[in-house]
Amino acid sequence: MRYRILGETGLRVSVVGVGTWQLGGEWGRVFSQDEADAIFDEAAADGINFIDTAECYGDHTAERLVGEYLARRDRSRWIVATKFGHHFRGFMERDDVFSAAEVRGQLEDSLRSLRVECIDLYQFHSGSDALFQNDALWAMLAEQKRAGKIRHLGISILGKGSEFQAREARRFGAEVLQVVYNRLDRRPEQIYFPHAERDRLGILARVPLASGLLSGKYRPGTTFAPNDVRATFDAERMRKDFAEVERIQKEEVRPGVQMSQYALAWCLKNPLVTAVIPGCKDPAQVRANAGAAELAGN
Repeated sequence: MRYRILGETGLRVSVVGVGTWQLGGEWGRVFSQDEADAIFDEAAADGINFIDTAECYGDHTAERLVGEYLARRDRSRWIVATKFGHHFRGFMERDDVFSAAEVRGQLEDSLRSLRVECIDLYQFHSGSDALFQNDALWAMLAEQKRAGKIRHLGISILGKGSEFQAREARRFGAEVLQVVYNRLDRRPEQIYFPHAERDRLGILARVPLASGLLSGKYRPGTTFAPNDVRATFDAERMRKDFAEVERIQKEEVRPGVQMSQYALAWCLKNPLVTAVIPGCKDPAQVRANAGAAELAGN
């Protein structure tokens, strides 16, 4: 495993982390605690030390699976990130809850679910610019940092993008940007990366495997179960993405290299990207993801 410092936070994170949206039950299956433990144990064995989760991956479901695991392992070896701003109502249904009072309550819920006294990275989660520009919210979060319940603040930018949030991150006290970045979606290179470089922000690349399309496991015509978030994706867009994936695999990926490892390493080749946070459904996928670190180099 290789490690990079996350912006100016001082956090030394593995370049490959563990994303946990799948643990909330919206990626086609429900996970037991034993299954989650196996994923995290494999991650630890591979040198991974970074877990990214959120309050709305289920109703704190993923956080509780992480927390139960941390309660029985060495908490000090893990850097734990979570997010705020949504209330889970059901499959792909959320309510925005971004007021200072609501987020204060969410923070306490996340601390209890994760069974930690302090969250290493607490992130504004896919909110609009109007919700972002809330001085009372950021003042409350700064107060919670002083109280020792949060170490660092970040922004997980909504999928459709917000250049404004990247540009103003430092002013609101954020030190990290989490953005959708992968071989099929290079928009962040123009929209976010210049601001991150200017303000020395750490960058976490989420959806680095393009929701599994870059894993090499799926082919055009693949259908997903109704309880899998990918079943909600635009069919025409999926068709075009599958075609592009086939081209990339044929023209860019060297023989003997796994497509998923190539895709993760491709993100990490950009020196502004601190870490990728792919999801994983079993220990084998964790091992494969971890292998991208060596492929990416320093």
